[in-house]
Amino acid sequence: MARFVMEFERPLADLEEKLAALANLDIASTPELAAEIADLEREVERLRATLYSTLSPWEKVQVSRHPDRPKTADYVAYLFDDVVELRGDRRYADDQAMYTALATLGGRRVVVIGHNKGHTTKENVARNFGSPHPEGFRKAERAMRLADRFGLPIVTFLDTAGASPGLEDEERGQAWAIADCLATLSAVRVPVVVVGIGEGGSGGALAIGFGDRLIMLEHAYYSVISPEMCALILHKDAARAPESAAALALTAEDLLRMGIADEVVPEPLGGAHREPEIVAGEVGVRIATALDALSEEDPDGLLERRYERLRAIGEYNETD
Repeated sequence: MARFVMEFERPLADLEEKLAALANLDIASTPELAAEIADLEREVERLRATLYSTLSPWEKVQVSRHPDRPKTADYVAYLFDDVVELRGDRRYADDQAMYTALATLGGRRVVVIGHNKGHTTKENVARNFGSPHPEGFRKAERAMRLADRFGLPIVTFLDTAGASPGLEDEERGQAWAIADCLATLSAVRVPVVVVGIGEGGSGGALAIGFGDRLIMLEHAYYSVISPEMCALILHKDAARAPESAAALALTAEDLLRMGIADEVVPEPLGGAHREPEIVAGEVGVRIATALDALSEEDPDGLLERRYERLRAIGEYNETD
């Protein structure tokens, strides 16, 4: 199966295809090919390093959406033991776009919540491409309350373009369900660690995306709105999404600079999908370290600092 190639990767993909074709030739009978292959390998590495050291915000958004990028279920499989998935919101249905579970991370029992994209078209259709319905957010809220009741830390994974925007979603109380998640998450008396692994769009991400620590993967983003919707609203032209992505300051680097994110996990050249196990291992270390530190705080202090953290977002000084 041909791998998915993003537009800005096309020059690199062309070189890689040429390299693969040369590798299939008989080098023993044509020794001069060995030098050509070695030169081409160096050129591929040089071009990959150049491309990924100069990504624009819009190109980072493209990487965050790569279909092979590790999803919530992948991180759960790599990092957690004794996983017991929790299903249903106890009111309407079980939304496959939201994942919730009890699990163990390094001997510590936690509650895991995350947007649930798939790797195939069939999986993505069943999971609404990771865009939760109201019942998905109610399922997440149920998991939050369970964590609070039993004193279990919460780990959430962000990877959604946004909440499902359909008419039936609004009829079933989409805005109310998101608001309830936010109210619950802000009040739980247990540590909350949030990990941005891919897309982080609008209220769909915010509903499970506020806590005591925010860890972002290098090519993940987190924004009040997707670049396309921003371009449509402001410019009436979705083609201006690259311009909007730059203006939104949505990259992990931007969030770290503004004090919204606490740390950024580097990704291999080409993105997390190139070496998912290595990336997942580093994410696991960052989560465990954050939980170790947060577990030493008393619940009242945890809530106070969480409140101060929220209030500090968007602070600025006016000058003449």
